[in-house]
Amino acid sequence: MGSAGVQMVCVALGVLGLIGVIVCCAVPRWKVSSFTGANIVTANSVQEGLWMSCVVQSTGQQQCKNYDSLLVLASDLQAARAMTIISILFSCLSLLVVFCGADFTTCVQNEDAKPKISLVAGIGLLLAGLLAIIPVSWSAHIVVRDFNNMLVPASQKRELGACIFVGWGAGALLILAGGLLCCFSRPKSGSSGGTAKYYSNSASAPSKNYV
Repeated sequence: MGSAGVQMVCVALGVLGLIGVIVCCAVPRWKVSSFTGANIVTANSVQEGLWMSCVVQSTGQQQCKNYDSLLVLASDLQAARAMTIISILFSCLSLLVVFCGADFTTCVQNEDAKPKISLVAGIGLLLAGLLAIIPVSWSAHIVVRDFNNMLVPASQKRELGACIFVGWGAGALLILAGGLLCCFSRPKSGSSGGTAKYYSNSASAPSKNYV
């Protein structure tokens, strides 16, 4: 199995990725106003997130409003909510499992079970990273598509917010941590059952005395 240092690095990467996903879930900075074309009024800036939309004035005042109903939201926003929350849950559970099966902890005394526990944690972090990257990539695709669509008015066009880039970075960190855990979560050589003994036809084989 991998050394304790590699596992500690994986834990640090997983914690950073978890913090990034939580920021993406809470901060309404997925889509921001685009000041292009005739849309040169910069007194107000619209910022949209998973749970609310905010209007930020040039004076620094900010007014936010939660979305009225889940049923009237776009499909990409509903899916982003679900996948982001599941990614946070997977990340938390995987990090707890890593602590149980890591070499620098004594939660599990069985050395043969530790690689399997770390492998499960690595798979969980990989899934959490994918669930974090998919919604931000989906939202980025929709923003770019609407931005290049000539039928969409300039006042309704949006640009990529900071949470999109934070989500990409957080997903990459979670995938990196999960990949390292999966690569180093291998049983120790010789830790399996008893060793087999082979005998040749020579005199080294056990002799039997016949009466």
